[in-house]
Amino acid sequence: MKYGEKEIEAFDIDLAENYWANEHKKNYTIDIALPEFMCKCPRSGYPDFATIKLSYCPDEKVIELKALKLYINSFMNIYISHENSANEIFDALNRNMKPKWIRIVADYNPRGNVHTVITVDSRVGNTDQIDHI
Repeated sequence: MKYGEKEIEAFDIDLAENYWANEHKKNYTIDIALPEFMCKCPRSGYPDFATIKLSYCPDEKVIELKALKLYINSFMNIYISHENSANEIFDALNRNMKPKWIRIVADYNPRGNVHTVITVDSRVGNTDQIDHI
């Protein structure tokens, strides 16, 4: 196993070292795109690819970018549905950062003529903030 694979396999998103203090008290938005997300279909085992878009307004903490990269890469050998992957990412980041608001968009590449976009947003019901397909 190569060093990167070992790092990904051992990675734990819940460790405090993955989050830094937010040094700014004003409201601002952090937008991050992760265009190489991969997981495996729990039924077929086929790979699913997506762009994960993270937007959040930090409160006390921000996520360290290498930690986010390792976390996203940790899904590559997991059998998980589109819905569950988006919700798992949302839950982990929301739980650990406790941002003022957070939004995850999992925009999956089309497969079998189906294009899936999963949006999980802490501002439930605020549909004017949601981008549509």
